[in-house]
Amino acid sequence: MSKPQSKMKIWPHMAGRSNSRREFLVQSSAMIGAATASSSALWAATAPTQNATALTQLSATAAVAAMRKGELKAEDYANALLDQAERLKGINAFRTLHPESVREAARAADKKRAAGASLGTLHGLPLPVKDSINTKALPTTNGTRALRDFKPKEDAAILGPLFAQGAILMGKTNLHELSCGWTTNNQAFGAVRNPYDLARTPGGSSGGSGAAVAARIAPLAIGEDTYGSIRVPATFCSLAGLRPTFGRYSAAGVMPLALNKFDQLGPLAREVRDLALFDSVVTGTREPLEAVPLKQVRIAISPEYLNAGIDPEMGRIVDAALARLASAGATLVHAELPPAVRAASDVERAILGYELLESLATFLKSQNTGVSLEELIAQASPNLAPLLQGSRNPGPREAYVALLQQMKEINAAAHDYFRAHNVDAIAFPPTLMPAFPQGDAQVVEIQGAQVDLFTAIGRNVGLGSCAGLSCLVLPAGITAAGLPVGLEFDGPPGSDRRMLAIGLSLEQALGRIRPPPQRA
Repeated sequence: MSKPQSKMKIWPHMAGRSNSRREFLVQSSAMIGAATASSSALWAATAPTQNATALTQLSATAAVAAMRKGELKAEDYANALLDQAERLKGINAFRTLHPESVREAARAADKKRAAGASLGTLHGLPLPVKDSINTKALPTTNGTRALRDFKPKEDAAILGPLFAQGAILMGKTNLHELSCGWTTNNQAFGAVRNPYDLARTPGGSSGGSGAAVAARIAPLAIGEDTYGSIRVPATFCSLAGLRPTFGRYSAAGVMPLALNKFDQLGPLAREVRDLALFDSVVTGTREPLEAVPLKQVRIAISPEYLNAGIDPEMGRIVDAALARLASAGATLVHAELPPAVRAASDVERAILGYELLESLATFLKSQNTGVSLEELIAQASPNLAPLLQGSRNPGPREAYVALLQQMKEINAAAHDYFRAHNVDAIAFPPTLMPAFPQGDAQVVEIQGAQVDLFTAIGRNVGLGSCAGLSCLVLPAGITAAGLPVGLEFDGPPGSDRRMLAIGLSLEQALGRIRPPPQRA
């Protein structure tokens, strides 16, 4: 498609950059790329000693390749990850973890290879699974007391292809209770801590999955995103996270918060290639993923809306990250979001208010949990009670019907936005601030002002959820206080493989930020 002539302009922040500044950014990116060893190179350098610390740094792609080749035993790899989990159990990333079951499965994988059997694409890979995703081998509590002993009869549909290709269920990760929040301050089973700062939230609701990957307990984990629940942990924990196009992965066997609208499973990892590996297994895609050069990529920026009101230091990090992308060849296009699309977060929030309780009740009954909606609400933690009680009387039916129509209009306007401006993605910070202290804050402080959480977190992530976009989050930098900052790239529905291919180049241009502190 030819690029249309338009009045669009490059984002103003880029206009004042001198050639020397651009050259410096290009050189810096090259130095970062040269200095940062890939996971496979790290494995090659440490293979003779089987150093456990080095094993925890491996990407999923590199670890599986080594296990398939016989250069690394699945049991040794599992032991390294399990030891890391034990050392960092204070993070409280897992709701359920049975080390001996993981070791037994790893030994079985080693025996399979020794026997010359055909090996799966994920041979021997321990995989943490968010505890809202049904597993027949382990309870699925959904982070709430009433379902503490719920043992599903079948695995969730998404797990079938993963296990068929050799993945091992590592355990069930902790989450915000019933997935209804962004902090994973779970009062039923304990709060999850951010590996970068144990006093802060890792984000949520997939906080346990995010914390496990950031802490090098596993290279890849499954989360679920209704309203930012993969993307918020990704940005708070310096991870790559994918919320794919709505419906790309089956949600069967997962407790929903809406009636077939927003709930979407997806992976969290430390490298885009691992996200692509996960996607290829779940979808059955066989074609290899090749990076798309950034000189072929057009990225929209909407600073007057999506960057408005963000934490100043975070703003500088986002600015610098976008400058690196421009220096690497990407075209940054100033194209403000239309008014209709700006309502996405408010519309999603309102629809969830209408559909939450019905969705929960339907799941409880269809899964034969033996728990009623009233029992679930009665046993919910105090910090969740206001949300559940507030959903009992969401409003008149006419208002709900109007919201559904508005959602359709948002979808249409978002699709038109990509076409009209001929852009591959729109880039913005997922949240307005870095990770804040763990707890039940309803507001956060930004530039001395009190900002409610639905604005500070929900405003930007609501776009991808409400319009069913393909959403990729990547690390962008780190604050002076050592807190990660991410960038979200939202592409049109159905563009997931292309977004991942672009992500390979975005990741290289953005560079890596330091891992969390080593902890005893």
